[in-house]
Amino acid sequence: MRNSKIDIGLLIIRLVIGATMIAFHGLPKLMGGPELWTKIGGSMSNLGINFMPTVFGFSAGLVESLGSVFLMLGLWTKPASIFLALTMLVAALNHLAKGDGLSGASHALEFMAVYIAFAIMGPGKLSIDKK
Repeated sequence: MRNSKIDIGLLIIRLVIGATMIAFHGLPKLMGGPELWTKIGGSMSNLGINFMPTVFGFSAGLVESLGSVFLMLGLWTKPASIFLALTMLVAALNHLAKGDGLSGASHALEFMAVYIAFAIMGPGKLSIDKK
């Protein structure tokens, strides 16, 4: 039988990570408008993708916002976590390409590790996925 303290811990992590991602990353990107979306989407060029930067920038903000809502609720946790991890991978690669080093990429790498963990583990029992 699974320890309920683990499920409470997973819920706390989901709520805090989700809320901070929405408040400090996702919503500011979405509200930044097409000029910001184009700038953010331009980071896809690090992967050799040089088309539709506005769409990719908007998608990053949408994934960071809506994906975080799903994570917080424990709804479609694994797919949401995969999309969030991929978004953080692009962010980390962008920092590295700009010469920020690991210290500049660390925030995105830390988020990415959490999202990969949720993609592997799932959200815990205190989630809509488990209801």
